[in-house]
Amino acid sequence: MLQKKPVQLFAIFVFSFFIACQSNFSTIAQTDRSASLAKPVMEKPKLSEIKTPEVRSILKSANLQTETTTSYSQKYYSITYPMGDVPENTGACTDVVVRSYREAGIDLQKEVHEDMKANFSKYPKIWGLSRTDTNIDHRRVPNLQVYFTRKNRSLAISQKGSDYKPGDVVSWDLNGNGLTHIGVISNMWDTENQRYLIIHNI
Repeated sequence: MLQKKPVQLFAIFVFSFFIACQSNFSTIAQTDRSASLAKPVMEKPKLSEIKTPEVRSILKSANLQTETTTSYSQKYYSITYPMGDVPENTGACTDVVVRSYREAGIDLQKEVHEDMKANFSKYPKIWGLSRTDTNIDHRRVPNLQVYFTRKNRSLAISQKGSDYKPGDVVSWDLNGNGLTHIGVISNMWDTENQRYLIIHNI
């Protein structure tokens, strides 16, 4: 289920808009809004104050997904190409990023597929694939990490949560054993811990 969590970075990758960081976080569940809002959190900056329209669009979509995406699923779907999507009420962590970027005019399904097709050897072979698959390639965190890095959108890793800005994309290792996860840094500021919350689906 979608959650917002404060950024507490030991960080693997941070990518801005266009942006990678491996991190540990404490979690605030978005399904329980009373628990989330009981924390001292403020909107900083306000969405209307963000000058970059693409970043505004990413944040608008990510926040909307906390209302519409009510379940988590890594299920394989056959989807259209380009602009294909799984049912909006479900999805994996990557779908939060894919949907957010689409709102900003970037179809990661198409972008990742085209780069993988032209540079297949550069992408992970974790799944034993011998060719691209437009249904799933963009829905895998290691592929997104490679894509953003190849497009020179990877940021330096920082131990300070406040160094990560609204609209940045952050990925991390959930259990220290290579189980990757990804989310979008929101514009909701945790005043107690001095860092932004992350919108993600887990």
